[in-house]
Amino acid sequence: KRFAGLLNEELQALEHTAKMRRFKAGETIFRAGDPGDGFYLVESGRVIISAVVGAESRPLATVNAGEFFGEMALLDDAPRSATATAEVDTRAFCIGREELLALLEQKPRLALNLIREFSHRVRSLNRKYIDEILQAERLAMVGRFARTIVHDFKNPLNVIGLAAEMAGMDFATPEMRGHAQVRIARQVARMTNMLNELLDFTRNTSSQLVLASVNYAEYVGALSEEIGTEIAERGMKLRVETPLPTVKVQVEPQRLSRLFYNLVNNAVKFTPRGGISLEVRRVRREPDALDTAPAAPASAGSSR
Repeated sequence: KRFAGLLNEELQALEHTAKMRRFKAGETIFRAGDPGDGFYLVESGRVIISAVVGAESRPLATVNAGEFFGEMALLDDAPRSATATAEVDTRAFCIGREELLALLEQKPRLALNLIREFSHRVRSLNRKYIDEILQAERLAMVGRFARTIVHDFKNPLNVIGLAAEMAGMDFATPEMRGHAQVRIARQVARMTNMLNELLDFTRNTSSQLVLASVNYAEYVGALSEEIGTEIAERGMKLRVETPLPTVKVQVEPQRLSRLFYNLVNNAVKFTPRGGISLEVRRVRREPDALDTAPAAPASAGSSR
């Protein structure tokens, strides 16, 4: 706008060569490949600059009243590299390349502002390009994550199936059915959390971390029971160091559970079958004078 504002002051000097042109909404002003024979200053209306990427036309910029477009025609005689279309009814001055170059030679301040505008537009296009590259990479990662989540769904679905089968048995007691109900509810919550994480990633947002105060013994006991049931079906055993301390800890239960599931399942995945056990134990260390942070509550390891 600095450049366009200064240029507007000079339009009287170009009144014999600058032409006012009117474009209807949807009308093409110039197409990619057309000769770059002019420069446009928008008096009123709005113009969309677009280019074909792959097989799809994609908008690159929006030019409003008081702004300009077609500036690349000032630099060389190459064809237009993009298409300009009037989004609404638009009025714009069309200034010939030779006339404007002559004016820039006489007005160094005008040329300086034009260079600044060039730099600003290049930076804006770079940011837009980087954002699109990041979005494309994000979508590619979503595809990879989706495959991982589909694979991860197998374990909770197996647990749900076994629990439902147990609850439906003729000899199932109310206690057994209640236990199956709890297991099913936990696995449904686990799958829901996995899907929510995927959705947060696709929206480029992250849910706020909310810590909850839980009883360490109860939390690890219930979690190890669920994980132990899963890996038992693959010939593995899970051992938990006892007694578990009945202390209150601040954790994000869903994410921490996902962490333990992943650690244990990865250990099982890369461990041969037969007589293998996994151990979950607390890490103990003595605090020194410079480190007063509490010890980590738990860790996962594997041993034969």
